[in-house]
Amino acid sequence: MGNLLKVSSNPHVRSKVNTTGIMFAVCLALLPAAGFGIYNFGVRALFLILVTVGSAVLTEFLFGLYKKKQTVSDLSAVVTGLLLALNLPVNIPFWAAALGSVFAILVVKCLFGGLGQNFMNPALAARCFLLISFPALMTNFNCDAYTGATPLALLKAGENVNILDMIVGRTAGTIGETSVIALVIGAVFLILTGIIDLRIPGSYIVTFVTFLVLFGGHGFDVAYITAHLSGGGLMLGAFFMATDYVTRPITKNGQYLYGIVLGVLTGIFRVFGASAEGVSYAIILGNLLVPLIEKVTVPKAFGKGGRRYEK
Repeated sequence: MGNLLKVSSNPHVRSKVNTTGIMFAVCLALLPAAGFGIYNFGVRALFLILVTVGSAVLTEFLFGLYKKKQTVSDLSAVVTGLLLALNLPVNIPFWAAALGSVFAILVVKCLFGGLGQNFMNPALAARCFLLISFPALMTNFNCDAYTGATPLALLKAGENVNILDMIVGRTAGTIGETSVIALVIGAVFLILTGIIDLRIPGSYIVTFVTFLVLFGGHGFDVAYITAHLSGGGLMLGAFFMATDYVTRPITKNGQYLYGIVLGVLTGIFRVFGASAEGVSYAIILGNLLVPLIEKVTVPKAFGKGGRRYEK
C-alpha cells in the first residue's frame, strides 16, 4: 500500500478528439448566436467580432514568438475572441474590444502558462475587466436597432417585458446573449457531439430557478422565471462558459456542486444586487472556488477511506 495510485484529471483513455477539434466544434456552436447578433444589430457586430478575434489571435501569436512556441493553431484564441465579442454591447469602441482581447489572452491565459493553466475563463475575465474599467461603455446598449434599458433592467425596475421578444432575441443586450433559440441550437450541437454534458448547465439552471422561486418575490411565476432565463446571458454562460474544460471541476460530483454554486451566486446578484445581470461575476467567482470544490469532491484513493466493492 506504499505506492497508492493518484487521482488525476481525466481523460485516462486516449481519444482521437484533440483540442483543435473541440475548439472548432465550439466555434460552430457559437455561429447561430453570432449570426443572429449580426442580423439583430447590424454589420458593426460583424466588425466587432473580427476585431476581438483578430486581436486575440494576434496577441497569442506575438506571445508565441516571444516564447518560441506557437499555439495559435489550437483555435482557443479564436474561441476566446468570439466569446468576448458575444459578451459585448455592439456600440462599444473597437479599441476597448481589442483591449479586452489582449487582456484575456496575455494576462489571463498566457502569463499563467497558456491553455490549460488559466484559473478563470479568459473571455469572462476580460468582460469583467472592461466592466470595471469602462462601466459606461459596457452598460450602454443604445444602438440603431434598440434604445433604452435591457429587458432584465426593466424587469428589476418592476416593469413588464415581452417574453417572446426575449426568446427570439429582438431585444437590447450584448451581441450574443439575446436569442435563446440560437443559443439552444448551439448548445444542443455541443451536447450531441459529446463536447459538453448537462451536469453543469442543468444544475446551474435548476438551482437558479429554485432560488428565484424562493427569494425572487414572485413565487412560481412562469413569465418571471422565463424572462430571467432568457436574459442577461444566462444561457450563453451556462452552456458555453461555465462548461469550459480548464476552469470547471474535473469530478462529476464537483461539476454538480459547481453548477449549484453558480445558480446561487447568480440568484444573489440578480435578486439582491444592484446589477440586473450577474452571470459573469458568478462564473468568475465559481472559477476561483473550483480548487475548493475539487478538494471536497475528489474520490478517495483505495485504502484511504474509500468504500470497498462487495458482491
